[in-house]
Amino acid sequence: MSAKEKKSKMKKNSDSDLAEELNGSESNIESNEKVDEVDRLIEDQQQRIRELEEEIDQIKDAQLRKAAEMDNMRKRLNRDREMIFQTAREAAVIEFLPISDDLLRTLDAMKSASGDSPYLDGVQMIANKFDDILAKHNVKRIDEVGVPFNVDLHDAMLRQKPEDDSVESDTVLQIVENGYQMGDKTLRHAKVIVSE
Repeated sequence: MSAKEKKSKMKKNSDSDLAEELNGSESNIESNEKVDEVDRLIEDQQQRIRELEEEIDQIKDAQLRKAAEMDNMRKRLNRDREMIFQTAREAAVIEFLPISDDLLRTLDAMKSASGDSPYLDGVQMIANKFDDILAKHNVKRIDEVGVPFNVDLHDAMLRQKPEDDSVESDTVLQIVENGYQMGDKTLRHAKVIVSE
């Protein structure tokens, strides 16, 4: 092989090596571009995932708030319903209290006037039934004498000197009109005479 042929062959080899190298560079560039594009897509998808997770958290928070609000509203409605029922029951009982007072006065008058009669027994039965109904609704009569005066239970009509000097001041001496209490609530204060 002559030197010219060798030179020509070397030139062809270097051209083909250069072409291969260029092709390799182009494929490297294309491969790098593809990697960059995939990285961008992954980053975009991760960003979208973060946005969706934030949106889900906001929706969960809103739903929890609405559920709590509904629960509070249900509790408030139940409380209001119970309060309305209790108020209506108290109002109905208050309307019947004068009847109870009249029955008790009638019994006292009949006992002092006639002693023992069938009418007295009938009125006593009615008074007992009325007392049973009041007890069923947790209504207690405030009619104790000799107890300390209590502004939550009593309404002082008069102050007088007691007959017995051993009675302390501010003691209930006499009940003028019975009071009534439903549970812890005083429906009507007892009108009383209090010691000085």
